[in-house]
Amino acid sequence: MVAEQCRCESEEFKELDAYIAQFRDKKSSLIKVLYEAQRLFGFLSEKAMLFIADRLDVPAAKIFGVVSFYSYFTTTPKGRHQIKCCMGTACFVRGSEKIIAAFEEKLKIKRGETTTDLEYSLDSLRCVGACGLAPVVLVNDQVFGKLEAPDVDTILANNKG
Repeated sequence: MVAEQCRCESEEFKELDAYIAQFRDKKSSLIKVLYEAQRLFGFLSEKAMLFIADRLDVPAAKIFGVVSFYSYFTTTPKGRHQIKCCMGTACFVRGSEKIIAAFEEKLKIKRGETTTDLEYSLDSLRCVGACGLAPVVLVNDQVFGKLEAPDVDTILANNKG
């Protein structure tokens, strides 16, 4: 069994196992389980995906296929502070490219990357749905609107450590 091979004894794996146990129809709960695993671990490692395949009794290939299909899921570690810049039309017209460039300069990473200390990840979104606040940036669950490039310093200072 995969679960026995991977020695999944951490608290996160125990919590995931308990989460999976609540479902009667385990196979139809795949997306929910993947979402919970990513919430627990911050990303979906091969070990976590194999554990899920074993617990749900589905082929590992199906798990890998679902994870690679949906852009929400990630197989690489993300930073503690996930910065997402809206690139929707309103935000783009109002300068979101300058905002993301300022984050790239300050963090010394490009869009889609994570700092080596795993503090920050920088990504873009198609639309946040807050066009009246354009340009908009999300840091974890916090929304920042009507931004200008100099605001990046304040955002980073308030989300340190």
